[in-house]
Amino acid sequence: MESAKKPLIILTGSTAVGKTELSIGLAKAVGGEIISADSMQVYKYMDIGTAKITKNEMSGVPHFLVDELMPDEEFNVVIFQKKAKAYMEEIYNRGHIPILVGGTGFYIQSVLYDIDFESEDDDMSYRRDLEAKAANPGGAKMLHEMLLAVDAQAAAEIHENNVKKVIRALEFYHKTGQKISEHNKTQREKQSPYNFMYFVLEHDRQILYERIEKRIDKMLHAGLIDEVRQLLSMGYTKSLVSMQGLGYKEIIDYLDGKTTLEEAVYILKRDTRHFAKRQMTWFRREKCVCHVEKQNFSDENEILKYMLEQLKEVHIIA
Repeated sequence: MESAKKPLIILTGSTAVGKTELSIGLAKAVGGEIISADSMQVYKYMDIGTAKITKNEMSGVPHFLVDELMPDEEFNVVIFQKKAKAYMEEIYNRGHIPILVGGTGFYIQSVLYDIDFESEDDDMSYRRDLEAKAANPGGAKMLHEMLLAVDAQAAAEIHENNVKKVIRALEFYHKTGQKISEHNKTQREKQSPYNFMYFVLEHDRQILYERIEKRIDKMLHAGLIDEVRQLLSMGYTKSLVSMQGLGYKEIIDYLDGKTTLEEAVYILKRDTRHFAKRQMTWFRREKCVCHVEKQNFSDENEILKYMLEQLKEVHIIA
């Protein structure tokens, strides 16, 4: 029975669409606590390049999976799911509603449909081997070609620059002999164990791309280059999965003299636009979502009012 299911709210959308500000208003309105569904904001010392929410911006709303791991610690969808579910139980025990906020679609899916990863035994040696390959010049392209050879569908869906996800797909095939694209399709067809509302925040594409450009300019003015320098001085090298993230690998290439600053910024803006486009494609493919198009609302308050009405309809709030 639907009413017996625990409530879960999801707020997602592409990078720079404006999830963070809206999530705070939503959490305050429903008595919610936020779990970050972002593969990068979990890392300490990586604040500017990840557009990490600040303590001030949190406005007293509890946040989880933000600033919890060192940049060289392992973090993937399996670890995310385990940690997120543990935090959700704590939130339910406090009588509050968990809100998953972030743009990593597979992370959200892993919790929403309680995807089964139990069949996967950890094989750290294989993962380390793949990570070492990725760190070599042309390594990301080579890994992507390896994936193409065993799972063309996954290779079509995952960009070669998304090294973490490519490695995960190769690992899955290595461990199970099954294509991750087929596994994900099966898991997507499962019913969610939650009474959920899945909001996808969207914006006019041209406006979104302008927001991305402005955000990157703001990051540079805020000290992105110094942040990357500091990470390198602390011993966090380009070979780490975290340092392969957008905003970090481009600046490392500049600091290594492989590109000019102008070239690095151009690549970062271009690749972030491409990333946003892939996110939009992912979320359009998801079932049972509520698309919230920002251009159809006059302001954030109107969006929030609409979202609260949707939550009442599915009895997540009274």
